[in-house]
Amino acid sequence: MTADSLPTTAHRTDTSARLTQSHRSLWLSIAAALLAWGGSILTLANSAVYDQLTPVFLPQALAQDAANLIVAAPMLAVSAVLALRGSVRAHLIWLGVLAFTVYNYVIYAFSVPFGPLYPLWTAVLGLSLFALIGGVRTLTDATSTARFRSHRATSVAAWVLLIVAGLFALIWLREDLPALLGRTTQQSSTDMNLPTNPVHTLDYIFFLPSAFYVGIGLLRENPFASRATAPFLIFMVLTCVPIVLTPVAQAVSGQSPVWSILAPIGVIAAVVLSSVTWLLITVRQAPAGL
Repeated sequence: MTADSLPTTAHRTDTSARLTQSHRSLWLSIAAALLAWGGSILTLANSAVYDQLTPVFLPQALAQDAANLIVAAPMLAVSAVLALRGSVRAHLIWLGVLAFTVYNYVIYAFSVPFGPLYPLWTAVLGLSLFALIGGVRTLTDATSTARFRSHRATSVAAWVLLIVAGLFALIWLREDLPALLGRTTQQSSTDMNLPTNPVHTLDYIFFLPSAFYVGIGLLRENPFASRATAPFLIFMVLTCVPIVLTPVAQAVSGQSPVWSILAPIGVIAAVVLSSVTWLLITVRQAPAGL
């Protein structure tokens, strides 16, 4: 072995270590998905777990459980298994579902009153959080052979990400700014009997800044942003699912369902889903090392 070959060998060793970490993250997420799926079955079968929730918060929690049971948990497990087999598309989808899982279990762990499922919720949050950290750290290595064939698809995806993030920012600020200026509490947090609205807080801290960073980065052809865009769009689609299911949960709970939310959220979900589907279709997996 010559001295010139040492950097190459070190690089391969580092890449191998990162891919091993990626596999560990995938297995952690499978464990999280199984726990989340089981927990959602328990809460939907026995809604007494949510006896302390307000009438506004209850249908939102039930809708989230239904979304976890039907969509998120199975999608997380299946995409992780396919990613373990080397699918780049599955890896991108997996990362988006994983971010959605972390996001929602922060709310479970910190906003739902302490009860018998608290250990399960914290376990899902811990497993998925460590998996997400590992997944983000190894995103470039795990998807290093991914190429997007359509420049138009990436441009559309970037603008969809930026516009939808901007819309959510405006919606949240429409409630929060008047409350701040009037020195009152957010109406939504009052309705849920919480100190603040956890969705607004998480979006201000995590989702909105990251979405703008990735969207702008994609327009500037940043390599990391190009690989992070599909996960962000998957995350956006999944956030629409419990919102769409909330009127159904309201009806089941004996409340008056707010069906009017279905049209705007349905349109947003359809646009984002179309964009990420187009983007993922254009992914081709080049031979390793190219």
